[in-house]
This record gives sequence, structure tokens and C-alpha cells, in this order.
Amino acid sequence: MPEGLDVTVPVWAWIAVIGGLLVVLAIDLWIVDRGEAREFSMRQAGYWVTFYVALAVVFGVLLWATVGGDKAGEFFAGYITEYSLSVDNLFIFFIIMSRFAVPREYQHKVLLVGILLALVMRGIFIALGAAALERFSWLFYVFGAFLVYTAINLIRQHLKGEEEEFNENVVLRWVRRAFPTTDGYVGSKVSVKIDGRRMVTPMLIVMVAIGSTDLLFALDSIPAIFGLTKDPFIVFTANAFALMGLRQLYFLLGGLLQRLVYISYGLAFILGFIGVKLILEALHASHVSWAPEIPIWVSLSVIGATMVITTVASLIKARIDARKGEEPHPEQV
Repeated sequence: MPEGLDVTVPVWAWIAVIGGLLVVLAIDLWIVDRGEAREFSMRQAGYWVTFYVALAVVFGVLLWATVGGDKAGEFFAGYITEYSLSVDNLFIFFIIMSRFAVPREYQHKVLLVGILLALVMRGIFIALGAAALERFSWLFYVFGAFLVYTAINLIRQHLKGEEEEFNENVVLRWVRRAFPTTDGYVGSKVSVKIDGRRMVTPMLIVMVAIGSTDLLFALDSIPAIFGLTKDPFIVFTANAFALMGLRQLYFLLGGLLQRLVYISYGLAFILGFIGVKLILEALHASHVSWAPEIPIWVSLSVIGATMVITTVASLIKARIDARKGEEPHPEQV
């Protein structure tokens, strides 16, 4: 079995981190939702993205100071991986917002509530995954193979030029059937009473769509981060910090997302690398002599370099296309 899952984090540390995150999110929601509903400006988005990234950096530095560089390295590698995968997820969020015709001034609230739902569900998923990995070591091979398959599938879909689309999942279909829904939005309300009958608005439906869709994205992102660290505390905090900055990143990047034409190749390489790393480390822990153990600094370097290279290459490609008078093609997942 790969080196033991670290479950020694004291309860107070979990409570402090979760409580701190909830306080920050509450302040965020209060500041943004004060007064009249309004659009989220690029300047606001830039400030908040910087704040959340700085918060993640501070947390990583605190880890470094308290538990050492290895754990801090695992956090930063996991955080960068989750944040990178989240950028790819934003394409689907754009499609969902368009599909449900969400007014721009309410989009930030939809994303916040949807991401909160995703954070709760991911927390459950991480707890179940950690318990399963502790009991069934062969799951590391399954996770590794799944990540390699996902990487190959990403490249295959990109090369085929398959269009991104949003398909309603079982959770969203159940909500539609279970609750009567109004024809249009009623401000930012999620439910209203009409003629004595309580009905939900499309605002609730789109929040469920964002939250449940993001949970599906966890099917590759959670195994990916378990390939970097076996510590559930690091897995959860890296996911939490990545999700917290996702809403503002949506507004900050805007049309830039369509210019990141090579992002799928970068993400595919990262997922493939982590998948191979996971399999090799499982073999190493099973005392297979030729299987190396890849240190976290190598993983962090590979992930960071890959995202920088693919982003720069995408922007160069977009500039060349613009000079030729061509529109950059939207990213295909």
C-alpha cells in the first residue's frame, strides 16, 4: 500500500480552516450583494482573485512553517492542479449561464451558491475517497489508469473538434420534476409564492446546475490531487481554495478563455503525468524495485511549467490569428 494516508490532523485544525473559509465567503457575499444588484466589474474580479490567491499562498506558507516543506509543496501542487482544472470548467459555466439566460448582475450570486454546494459535496467525496484508499490500496492503480484515460480522452476530443455542450444531469432533472418552476426570474429570489403556491425560480435551477456539474468535474480532479498527496486535509484545503477563487476568475478571464486554445493539451499532460506518478508510487510502495518515487518538487515543477507554457503558447497563437484576421476557436474539452 502507498505510504499511509495522513489522518493525524487535529480536529481543531479542521474546524479553524472550515470556519475561516466560511467567514471569508460570508464577507465576500455581503460585500458583493450590498444594495442594488449590479454587474461584477473586471476591477472587482481582479481584486478578489488576487485576494484569494494571496490567501492560498499565506495558507501554504503557514503549512511550511508548522508542518514542513513537504506538506506545503503538496498543498501548492494540489492547489495549482485544481485551479488549472477549474479554468477548463469555466467553459461549461459559460454555457450554463447562456443556456439559462442568467442576467449578468445575478451571475456572481449563482456562481457563489453553486460553488458552495460543490464544496460541501466535494468534502463528502474526499472523505469517502480517503477512507476507500486507506482500506483498498488497489484503488491507486484504478485512479492512475483513470487519469491516463481522461488525459487521452481530452486530447482525442480536442483533435476531433467536438463542441462543448451542457447535458442536464440526474440531480438537475430531479429538481425540475420535484419542484414547480416559474417561467422567468424574480430578481435574485430562488423561490416565490404565487396564488398561495410556493414555486422555485430558474435561479435555483441554475444554482443546482452549477453545483452538480462542478461535482462531476471532481471525478477527475479529486483522483488527480490524491495522486499528489494522500492527506485528506491537504486534498480538502487545496480544493477549497481553488473553488473559492473560481467565481471571480470567471469574470476576470471573460473572453480570454476562448484564446486559451492549448489549455486542453496542458491539462491532459498534467493528468497523464499524475496518473503515471500514482501508478509508479503504488508499485514503489509494493516494493517493485524499478518503480521510482517521484518527489513533490518534481510534480510542482512539471505542473507549473506546463500551465505557463500552454498559456503563453495559446496567447501567441491568438495574437497570430488576430493578425491574420481569424477568430480564435473556443477551447474544446
